[in-house]
Amino acid sequence: MKIHHFYDAPTFTLTYVVWDEQTRDAIVIDPVLDYDPLASKTSTKSVDTLIAFIESEKLTLRASLETHAHADHLSAGQVLKERLGAPVGIGRGISAVQAVFGPVFEMPETFAKDGSQFDIQLSHNEVFEAGSLHVKALATPGHTPACVSYLIGDAVFTGDSLFIEDYGTGRCDFPAGSAKALYRSIHEVLYSLPDETRVFVGHDYPPAGRPVRAETTIGISKRANIQLRAETDEGTFVAFREARDATLAAPRLLYPSVQVNIDAGRLPDAHANGMRYLKIPLKTS
Repeated sequence: MKIHHFYDAPTFTLTYVVWDEQTRDAIVIDPVLDYDPLASKTSTKSVDTLIAFIESEKLTLRASLETHAHADHLSAGQVLKERLGAPVGIGRGISAVQAVFGPVFEMPETFAKDGSQFDIQLSHNEVFEAGSLHVKALATPGHTPACVSYLIGDAVFTGDSLFIEDYGTGRCDFPAGSAKALYRSIHEVLYSLPDETRVFVGHDYPPAGRPVRAETTIGISKRANIQLRAETDEGTFVAFREARDATLAAPRLLYPSVQVNIDAGRLPDAHANGMRYLKIPLKTS
Protein backbone atom coordinates (compact mmCIF):
# COMPACT_ATOMS: atom_id res chain seq x y z
CA MET A 1 0.00 0.00 0.00
CA LYS A 2 1.22 3.48 -0.87
CA ILE A 3 0.08 6.84 0.49
CA HIS A 4 0.61 10.29 -0.98
CA HIS A 5 -0.58 13.51 0.60
CA PHE A 6 -1.44 16.97 -0.69
CA TYR A 7 -1.44 20.02 1.60
CA ASP A 8 -3.84 22.91 1.07
CA ALA A 9 -2.11 25.81 2.82
CA PRO A 10 -5.09 28.24 2.91
CA THR A 11 -7.14 25.73 4.95
CA PHE A 12 -4.28 23.68 6.47
CA THR A 13 -5.96 20.58 5.04
CA LEU A 14 -4.28 17.29 4.19
CA THR A 15 -5.78 15.21 1.39
CA TYR A 16 -4.64 11.63 0.86
CA VAL A 17 -4.45 9.22 -2.05
CA VAL A 18 -4.12 5.62 -0.87
CA TRP A 19 -3.54 2.81 -3.33
CA ASP A 20 -2.64 -0.83 -3.85
CA GLU A 21 0.61 -1.02 -5.79
CA GLN A 22 -0.37 -4.29 -7.47
CA THR A 23 -3.93 -3.61 -8.59
CA ARG A 24 -3.68 0.23 -8.76
CA ASP A 25 -7.01 0.50 -6.92
CA ALA A 26 -7.17 3.75 -4.96
CA ILE A 27 -9.24 5.90 -2.64
CA VAL A 28 -9.04 9.61 -1.82
CA ILE A 29 -9.65 10.95 1.68
CA ASP A 30 -10.86 14.55 2.25
CA PRO A 31 -10.45 16.23 -1.17
CA VAL A 32 -10.55 20.05 -1.30
CA LEU A 33 -12.56 22.32 -3.60
CA ASP A 34 -10.89 25.76 -3.63
CA TYR A 35 -13.07 28.66 -2.55
CA ASP A 36 -12.23 32.36 -2.42
CA PRO A 37 -14.67 33.98 0.04
CA LEU A 38 -13.94 37.54 -1.07
CA ALA A 39 -14.70 36.84 -4.72
CA SER A 40 -17.21 34.14 -3.71
CA LYS A 41 -15.71 31.92 -6.38
CA THR A 42 -14.78 28.27 -6.49
CA SER A 43 -12.00 26.74 -8.52
CA THR A 44 -10.74 23.21 -9.12
CA LYS A 45 -7.01 23.94 -9.00
CA SER A 46 -6.37 21.62 -6.05
CA VAL A 47 -8.54 18.78 -7.29
CA ASP A 48 -7.09 19.16 -10.80
CA THR A 49 -3.65 18.51 -9.30
CA LEU A 50 -5.07 15.54 -7.41
CA ILE A 51 -6.64 14.07 -10.55
CA ALA A 52 -3.46 14.62 -12.55
CA PHE A 53 -1.57 12.60 -9.93
CA ILE A 54 -4.15 9.80 -10.02
CA GLU A 55 -3.94 9.64 -13.80
CA SER A 56 -0.13 9.82 -13.87
CA GLU A 57 0.05 6.85 -11.49
CA LYS A 58 -2.54 4.98 -13.59
CA LEU A 59 -4.81 4.49 -10.59
CA THR A 60 -8.47 3.51 -10.55
CA LEU A 61 -10.29 5.64 -8.02
CA ARG A 62 -12.78 3.47 -6.16
CA ALA A 63 -14.14 6.02 -3.68
CA SER A 64 -13.79 9.50 -2.24
CA LEU A 65 -14.20 9.34 1.53
CA GLU A 66 -14.87 12.18 3.97
CA THR A 67 -13.81 11.93 7.60
CA HIS A 68 -16.69 14.31 8.48
CA ALA A 69 -18.66 17.30 7.20
CA HIS A 70 -15.83 19.82 7.26
CA ALA A 71 -16.28 23.36 8.58
CA ASP A 72 -13.10 24.81 7.08
CA HIS A 73 -13.11 23.82 3.42
CA LEU A 74 -15.50 22.73 0.70
CA SER A 75 -15.36 19.11 -0.39
CA ALA A 76 -14.37 18.21 -3.95
CA GLY A 77 -16.08 14.84 -3.71
CA GLN A 78 -18.60 15.68 -6.40
CA VAL A 79 -15.84 16.75 -8.79
CA LEU A 80 -14.13 13.39 -8.34
CA LYS A 81 -17.45 11.63 -8.82
CA GLU A 82 -18.21 13.56 -12.01
CA ARG A 83 -14.77 13.17 -13.56
CA LEU A 84 -13.64 9.77 -12.29
CA GLY A 85 -16.88 8.07 -11.26
CA ALA A 86 -15.88 7.72 -7.61
CA PRO A 87 -18.75 7.34 -5.11
CA VAL A 88 -18.68 9.67 -2.10
CA GLY A 89 -18.67 8.18 1.40
CA ILE A 90 -18.92 9.32 5.02
CA GLY A 91 -19.86 7.97 8.47
CA ARG A 92 -23.49 7.28 9.37
CA GLY A 93 -23.41 10.04 11.94
CA ILE A 94 -23.83 12.56 9.12
CA SER A 95 -27.60 12.50 9.67
CA ALA A 96 -27.11 14.12 13.11
CA VAL A 97 -25.13 16.95 11.52
CA GLN A 98 -27.76 17.41 8.81
CA ALA A 99 -30.49 17.59 11.46
CA VAL A 100 -28.61 20.39 13.24
CA PHE A 101 -27.54 22.46 10.26
CA GLY A 102 -30.44 21.89 7.84
CA PRO A 103 -32.63 24.42 9.70
CA VAL A 104 -29.71 26.85 10.14
CA PHE A 105 -29.44 27.22 6.37
CA GLU A 106 -33.17 26.79 5.79
CA MET A 107 -32.46 23.96 3.39
CA PRO A 108 -35.35 23.15 1.04
CA GLU A 109 -38.02 20.62 2.07
CA THR A 110 -36.50 18.20 -0.42
CA PHE A 111 -33.22 18.17 1.56
CA ALA A 112 -32.97 14.71 3.11
CA LYS A 113 -31.61 14.42 6.65
CA ASP A 114 -30.82 10.71 6.45
CA GLY A 115 -27.43 10.96 4.74
CA SER A 116 -28.82 9.68 1.45
CA GLN A 117 -26.96 12.41 -0.48
CA PHE A 118 -23.87 10.26 0.08
CA ASP A 119 -23.33 7.12 -1.97
CA ILE A 120 -21.74 5.28 0.96
CA GLN A 121 -22.50 5.54 4.69
CA LEU A 122 -20.26 3.55 7.00
CA SER A 123 -20.99 2.32 10.51
CA HIS A 124 -18.44 1.71 13.27
CA ASN A 125 -16.20 -1.28 12.44
CA GLU A 126 -17.78 -1.67 9.01
CA VAL A 127 -15.31 -2.74 6.32
CA PHE A 128 -15.66 -1.16 2.90
CA GLU A 129 -13.99 -2.90 -0.02
CA ALA A 130 -12.62 -0.37 -2.48
CA GLY A 131 -11.44 -2.76 -5.12
CA SER A 132 -8.54 -4.58 -3.47
CA LEU A 133 -8.33 -2.08 -0.58
CA HIS A 134 -10.05 -2.96 2.69
CA VAL A 135 -11.12 0.17 4.55
CA LYS A 136 -12.39 -0.19 8.13
CA ALA A 137 -14.46 2.70 9.44
CA LEU A 138 -13.93 3.62 13.09
CA ALA A 139 -16.53 5.96 14.54
CA THR A 140 -14.61 8.71 16.34
CA PRO A 141 -17.23 11.36 17.23
CA GLY A 142 -16.44 14.42 19.28
CA HIS A 143 -15.29 17.09 16.86
CA THR A 144 -18.62 16.37 15.17
CA PRO A 145 -21.02 13.45 15.65
CA ALA A 146 -20.26 12.30 12.10
CA CYS A 147 -16.49 11.91 12.50
CA VAL A 148 -14.95 8.65 11.38
CA SER A 149 -11.37 7.51 11.08
CA TYR A 150 -10.35 5.07 8.36
CA LEU A 151 -8.08 2.12 9.16
CA ILE A 152 -6.32 0.72 6.10
CA GLY A 153 -3.64 -1.84 6.80
CA ASP A 154 -1.22 -0.34 9.33
CA ALA A 155 -2.43 3.24 8.72
CA VAL A 156 -5.29 5.17 10.28
CA PHE A 157 -6.60 8.46 8.88
CA THR A 158 -7.96 10.45 11.80
CA GLY A 159 -9.45 13.58 10.22
CA ASP A 160 -9.99 16.28 12.85
CA SER A 161 -9.98 13.93 15.84
CA LEU A 162 -6.26 13.41 16.47
CA PHE A 163 -3.52 15.71 15.18
CA ILE A 164 0.29 15.71 15.26
CA GLU A 165 1.45 15.34 18.86
CA ASP A 166 2.74 18.93 19.18
CA TYR A 167 -0.70 20.32 18.26
CA GLY A 168 -3.10 17.95 19.99
CA THR A 169 -6.71 17.22 19.08
CA GLY A 170 -9.66 18.73 17.24
CA ARG A 171 -11.98 21.36 18.72
CA CYS A 172 -15.36 20.23 20.03
CA ASP A 173 -17.43 23.42 20.22
CA PHE A 174 -19.46 23.03 17.05
CA PRO A 175 -23.16 22.15 17.49
CA ALA A 176 -23.46 18.51 18.68
CA GLY A 177 -19.70 18.37 19.31
CA SER A 178 -18.53 16.85 22.59
CA ALA A 179 -15.18 16.88 24.37
CA LYS A 180 -16.28 13.84 26.37
CA ALA A 181 -17.08 11.96 23.17
CA LEU A 182 -13.74 12.93 21.65
CA TYR A 183 -11.85 11.73 24.73
CA ARG A 184 -13.53 8.33 24.47
CA SER A 185 -13.02 8.17 20.70
CA ILE A 186 -9.29 8.74 21.06
CA HIS A 187 -8.68 6.92 24.33
CA GLU A 188 -10.88 3.88 23.69
CA VAL A 189 -10.79 3.55 19.90
CA LEU A 190 -7.65 5.10 18.44
CA TYR A 191 -5.33 4.43 21.40
CA SER A 192 -6.44 0.78 21.39
CA LEU A 193 -4.68 0.33 18.02
CA PRO A 194 -1.13 -1.07 18.00
CA ASP A 195 1.51 1.53 18.90
CA GLU A 196 3.19 1.11 15.51
CA THR A 197 0.02 2.11 13.66
CA ARG A 198 0.77 5.08 11.42
CA VAL A 199 -1.49 8.09 11.99
CA PHE A 200 -2.30 10.41 9.08
CA VAL A 201 -3.96 13.62 10.28
CA GLY A 202 -6.62 15.76 8.61
CA HIS A 203 -4.89 19.09 9.21
CA ASP A 204 -1.52 20.35 10.29
CA TYR A 205 -0.93 23.73 11.92
CA PRO A 206 2.85 23.65 12.28
CA PRO A 207 4.50 25.73 14.99
CA ALA A 208 7.04 28.29 13.79
CA GLY A 209 10.10 26.61 12.38
CA ARG A 210 8.54 23.18 11.83
CA PRO A 211 7.70 21.97 8.33
CA VAL A 212 4.26 20.54 7.61
CA ARG A 213 3.83 17.00 8.86
CA ALA A 214 1.17 14.54 7.78
CA GLU A 215 2.20 11.52 9.83
CA THR A 216 2.82 10.34 13.38
CA THR A 217 2.07 7.06 15.18
CA ILE A 218 -0.32 5.85 17.84
CA GLY A 219 2.60 5.11 20.16
CA ILE A 220 4.05 8.61 19.83
CA SER A 221 0.60 10.14 20.33
CA LYS A 222 0.00 8.12 23.51
CA ARG A 223 3.34 9.23 24.93
CA ALA A 224 3.63 12.80 23.69
CA ASN A 225 0.33 14.35 22.51
CA ILE A 226 0.28 17.69 24.30
CA GLN A 227 -3.48 17.53 24.96
CA LEU A 228 -4.25 13.85 25.38
CA ARG A 229 -1.71 11.22 26.39
CA ALA A 230 -2.53 7.65 27.34
CA GLU A 231 -2.48 8.56 31.04
CA THR A 232 -4.60 11.72 30.71
CA ASP A 233 -7.91 11.32 32.55
CA GLU A 234 -11.23 12.33 31.05
CA GLY A 235 -11.94 15.21 33.43
CA THR A 236 -8.58 16.85 32.78
CA PHE A 237 -8.96 16.61 29.01
CA VAL A 238 -12.57 17.81 28.94
CA ALA A 239 -11.77 20.82 31.15
CA PHE A 240 -8.80 21.74 28.96
CA ARG A 241 -10.63 21.23 25.67
CA GLU A 242 -13.71 23.20 26.67
CA ALA A 243 -11.64 26.08 28.06
CA ARG A 244 -9.51 26.24 24.92
CA ASP A 245 -12.50 26.00 22.59
CA ALA A 246 -14.09 28.99 24.32
CA THR A 247 -11.19 31.13 23.07
CA LEU A 248 -11.29 30.02 19.43
CA ALA A 249 -12.76 32.05 16.60
CA ALA A 250 -15.14 30.44 14.12
CA PRO A 251 -13.43 28.89 11.07
CA ARG A 252 -13.11 31.39 8.22
CA LEU A 253 -15.16 29.24 5.82
CA LEU A 254 -17.60 27.80 8.36
CA TYR A 255 -20.89 28.71 6.70
CA PRO A 256 -19.94 28.10 3.06
CA SER A 257 -18.29 24.81 3.97
CA VAL A 258 -20.96 23.27 6.15
CA GLN A 259 -23.93 23.98 3.89
CA VAL A 260 -22.11 22.44 0.93
CA ASN A 261 -20.59 19.52 2.82
CA ILE A 262 -23.78 18.30 4.52
CA ASP A 263 -25.08 17.91 0.95
CA ALA A 264 -22.14 15.65 0.01
CA GLY A 265 -20.20 18.48 -1.61
CA ARG A 266 -22.97 19.60 -3.95
CA LEU A 267 -23.08 23.31 -4.68
CA PRO A 268 -26.46 25.06 -4.36
CA ASP A 269 -28.72 24.82 -7.40
CA ALA A 270 -28.64 27.71 -9.84
CA HIS A 271 -31.47 30.24 -9.65
CA ALA A 272 -33.43 31.50 -12.66
CA ASN A 273 -30.74 34.09 -13.32
CA GLY A 274 -28.10 31.37 -13.57
CA MET A 275 -26.40 32.35 -10.29
CA ARG A 276 -25.83 30.10 -7.29
CA TYR A 277 -26.18 31.51 -3.79
CA LEU A 278 -24.72 30.52 -0.44
CA LYS A 279 -26.58 31.46 2.72
CA ILE A 280 -24.73 33.25 5.51
CA PRO A 281 -26.68 33.56 8.77
CA LEU A 282 -26.51 37.09 10.17
CA LYS A 283 -26.21 37.57 13.92
CA THR A 284 -27.14 40.98 15.31
CA SER A 285 -26.33 42.40 18.74
